[in-house]
Amino acid sequence: MGLHYNFAADRCRMRVLGSHFANPGGFMKLYITPTSGNAWKVRLLLSMLKVPFETVVLDTDKKEHKAPDFLKLNPRGQVPVLVDGERVFWDSTACLVYLARKHGGEQWLPTDAAGMAEVQQWLALSNNELHYGLQWGRGVKIGIRNIGSYDEYAMYGRNGLAVLEGRLKNNEWLACGRPTIADLACYCYTSVSPEGGFDLNAHPSVAAWVKRVEALPGWIKRV
Repeated sequence: MGLHYNFAADRCRMRVLGSHFANPGGFMKLYITPTSGNAWKVRLLLSMLKVPFETVVLDTDKKEHKAPDFLKLNPRGQVPVLVDGERVFWDSTACLVYLARKHGGEQWLPTDAAGMAEVQQWLALSNNELHYGLQWGRGVKIGIRNIGSYDEYAMYGRNGLAVLEGRLKNNEWLACGRPTIADLACYCYTSVSPEGGFDLNAHPSVAAWVKRVEALPGWIKRV
């Protein structure tokens, strides 16, 4: 369930409570930009968990993600930001962990030491090779990133895809033998990586896994 809001119109309803913002209306509130892959990760989990939430769409052209009111939610000026009552969480990994533990039982993030560590290592891959490789390389190709070296990004991205391929060649899922937040975290930028010049046909196990993620109940499109 997504209820779409515009940040400029919505912010007058937010009030400061210490270091947190209150959301007394009941539903969680998720701040996104329409094309953010990191926000998509959180939207996917919310949808798969069937957790009602409100969506606040920020206008990056108007720099709403850098507005003073939003910086009180996330001083980094980035999405996603998740507001649940008086608690505020920024960064997709933090949001995924919070939602998985609060609403997902053992399914999406196990509590045993080995299972938790197994998931966490793939979250690390998503935040490193896949983000700085696949996403930044894609950003250069589609014109939303104009700094850095595409060749360097592509090298990181290819390394990340190779790691995924090695794991998925003999496993349907990245961790624990079932879908977890590890899969959602790694899926989003991998699935759109062809827009950055990466060939998923060269990684057939990864391509098959992408289709498995997209067949999960509750899967939703990025935009």
